[in-house]
Amino acid sequence: MPSSIRRSPIPRLGPASSVADLFVGLGLPLRSVGVMFSTPKLLGLTLLASAVTGLTLVGLVVGAGPVSHRLAEALVGDGGWRSAAAAVLTVVFYVTLVVAGVLSVPNLLLAPLQDPMSEATEARCGDVEAPAFSVGRLVHGALVSVRHAVWRISLLLVGLLALLPLNLVPVAGSVAYAVTSALWAMWWLTAEYLSGPMARHLLPFRDVLRAMLRRRWLSFGFGAALYVMLWVPVVNFFLVPVAVVSGTLLFRALQTAGEVARPAV
Repeated sequence: MPSSIRRSPIPRLGPASSVADLFVGLGLPLRSVGVMFSTPKLLGLTLLASAVTGLTLVGLVVGAGPVSHRLAEALVGDGGWRSAAAAVLTVVFYVTLVVAGVLSVPNLLLAPLQDPMSEATEARCGDVEAPAFSVGRLVHGALVSVRHAVWRISLLLVGLLALLPLNLVPVAGSVAYAVTSALWAMWWLTAEYLSGPMARHLLPFRDVLRAMLRRRWLSFGFGAALYVMLWVPVVNFFLVPVAVVSGTLLFRALQTAGEVARPAV
């Protein structure tokens, strides 16, 4: 079928935020799979990114154990009651390191592939005009991307560190930490992958947060879908490419709905 008459993959949003947005967000990863299989360039980039992600995740899961144990023993020592305390701290450090690493390390390693994947997705969506090349725009774009990355990483770490004291509450604290850190990770995942296409269009990070707050159900649904993918073995190897394509579709949907400004070309 000619690309000019292919159905647009951009989801339609209602005029205002509603519970229906939750299901749109949850469905974005499935929608992105269709886009990838219908775009040869995206499919090739997806396979490459998935291989890198798989190796990275295995390394994080295996390597975080010894590091967590050494950190715990350095803080409380070994022997007697200290051994029990060190064991508890080891689990806390392990979960924190794995979650933080899984959420951030594959993104950093795959940064060179994310813009090409996002650009290919927008080309598939249509109604987009690439800006003319200029050195000034290149430098500006690099600075905007760095600012976005700093804000994203800071947001993730501040949230996780703020929740860590919950583990000091016996029994219930660990459960509360597990639940609240998962909810925080869901919210952050949306910021992470919506930030990419918005940074590429030179939009500030505050616009990412503003759009997420305006469409809370949509943002939570998208983040929840990615979070589930994150912890499903083998499926999580495809998290980054699916998330990049989905995040670009989310950006275009928000743009079409008037929630995100259309930057000047």
